[in-house]
Amino acid sequence: MSILSTDALAALEQQAIELPSWAFGNSGTRFKVFGTPGTPRDPFEKIADAAQVNRYTALAPSVALHIPWDMCDFGDLRTHAEDLGVTLGTINSNTFQDDDYKFGALTHEDAGVRRKAIDHHLACIDVMDATGSRDLKIWLAEGSNYPGQADLRGRQDRLQESLQEIYTRLTGDQRLVLEYKFFEPAFYHTDVPDWGTSYAQVSALGDRAMVCLDTGHHAPGTNIEFIVMQLLRLGKLGSFDFNSRFYADDDLIVGAADPFQLFRILFEVIRGGGLNNPDVAFMLDQCHNVEDKIPGQIRSVLNVQEMTARALLVDRDALAAAQKSGDVLTANAVFMDAFYTDVRPALAEWREARGLAADPMAAYAASGYQQTIAADRVGGVQAGWGA
Repeated sequence: MSILSTDALAALEQQAIELPSWAFGNSGTRFKVFGTPGTPRDPFEKIADAAQVNRYTALAPSVALHIPWDMCDFGDLRTHAEDLGVTLGTINSNTFQDDDYKFGALTHEDAGVRRKAIDHHLACIDVMDATGSRDLKIWLAEGSNYPGQADLRGRQDRLQESLQEIYTRLTGDQRLVLEYKFFEPAFYHTDVPDWGTSYAQVSALGDRAMVCLDTGHHAPGTNIEFIVMQLLRLGKLGSFDFNSRFYADDDLIVGAADPFQLFRILFEVIRGGGLNNPDVAFMLDQCHNVEDKIPGQIRSVLNVQEMTARALLVDRDALAAAQKSGDVLTANAVFMDAFYTDVRPALAEWREARGLAADPMAAYAASGYQQTIAADRVGGVQAGWGA
């Protein structure tokens, strides 16, 4: 008999984690981007690799795109994805790889530069129309390095004006999701450095503007699960970018550095009604610099699933009773008992019941797919940052 309840298994059955197309391309450090055999050369090959993750886990039914890195015939790409059993998801804009954006894009002093950046986002919405995507995710590499360099308030005003024009172009159930990052590449001030700034900006836009929380975009020691709770409480948590970090925005495999933090985050997601809530999208935002990319993504979605399963084991009635009575040690013990429970055998059993391999990592390794793409994808230009 599974240690997971019928309700927990039903919740896990619905779980979906979106993959980032760029995770399948080459990436590296600021000093070197490493090439690997079999790396995709175009968006179609990225989608084919992403479909492998879903094939072995049934957890990753959609793939986020990055514009302009994934420019192609989006009608053909949509058909290609659907033929492989996945869909096209979030569209990510890019205003951080153009010389014109050296001193800002949506916040720039020059109206012409702002116009160019706004038009890029309007073009991204055109892509959404073609792909059937719901969310436009915006991350802005904007700020300044020195005191006095920039008009801090003026930049916030210009950002709001720019976002308002972009937001107005959305139709139907399309949403704008604004990410934040407390530093890099700007080091004195960043225009959207924290959840509060993102919340203030999107709240002024309307109901279909939300906050994206990246688990690597916080100062050391930040209580991320508190932010998760608050945004869920306010109805403004639109999506997660899951990854892991030791020092800063490391973009490592989610749960690799601090699985307990991931557990705590997912407990608050469950507590706040965010699990399997269509308004809260689970996504990965990672780079695989030294490991193979497809198994790296498989490992990532399995980590999210495992910590979700553990968080579903928390005895919430016992926890509430201990909290109400001020029984500190019992409350903590309830939490830790769930975290320390090994759910891997139960999840393996769950996968087998669905016709999946008990061990997706081993099944993928045995499939020969990695060797096949290494042999077949010879010639051309491998995809990576910027392509």
